[in-house]
Amino acid sequence: MSGIKIAFFDVDGTLLSLGIKEPSDKTIYTLKELQKNGVILCMATGRGVLARPKLKGIQFDAYITFNGSYCFTDEKMIHSCPIPKSDVLQILENTRKMGRAMVISNDKFIVANGMDEDLKTYFSFGGESIAIDEKFDDKCADDIYQIMLSCVNSEYEKILCGTKGTAVTAWWDRAADLIPSESGKGRAVKSILDYYGFSKQEAIAFGDGRNDIEMLGAVGMGIAMGNAGDEVKAIADAICKNVEDDGIYHYCVENGLIEPSQA
Repeated sequence: MSGIKIAFFDVDGTLLSLGIKEPSDKTIYTLKELQKNGVILCMATGRGVLARPKLKGIQFDAYITFNGSYCFTDEKMIHSCPIPKSDVLQILENTRKMGRAMVISNDKFIVANGMDEDLKTYFSFGGESIAIDEKFDDKCADDIYQIMLSCVNSEYEKILCGTKGTAVTAWWDRAADLIPSESGKGRAVKSILDYYGFSKQEAIAFGDGRNDIEMLGAVGMGIAMGNAGDEVKAIADAICKNVEDDGIYHYCVENGLIEPSQA
């Protein structure tokens, strides 16, 4: 495989096994070798700016955070799309009626107005523990890029009732991320490609969750992890091994993107 100039990587379930804070040595090797070969690395995560992991020895060139609502390099903001303020307040009202806690996040804070077991589990996948903030309602007036709460698919309509510019994206069946409806990883990928002047065919992406489906379709080669759900695999151009089996490493070696590790 030749002509790849940029690679997009989901984090949880793709670069990292769920609940694990550090990638495998072969995953680190893969990222370093790709970068050494001139491939730009972009982290594409549902996590926020403050919650993105710092991987040992790896400096990503660009970041897609909040499932696409906030994209940047170390030098420049590329795309910013907060949830409409009226929607944030409406969702706060809706979730209170449902008796559900919610978490809000932007580039400065990530706070909750309560916590439940599913939310605790959700954030434990990324090794996070979220503080409950007494001034939560005041913080809702700030630009909010993502709202997270525990819920199931049948509750999405009730949560979004009365909103005009918010959508649900989810990679776990007991919680969801709420993002601007004009956002998403697919649109974020296009913004990053436009910024660097690359075509879709010059990009590859790896992901495992439903929130990665648009991203995999926005590049020339969308790769589903072996641990991905069936609906993700169904739209992917190829499927690699599980994250626990160093799927990204084996795919990149088998397709000539990097040389095999000698370790």
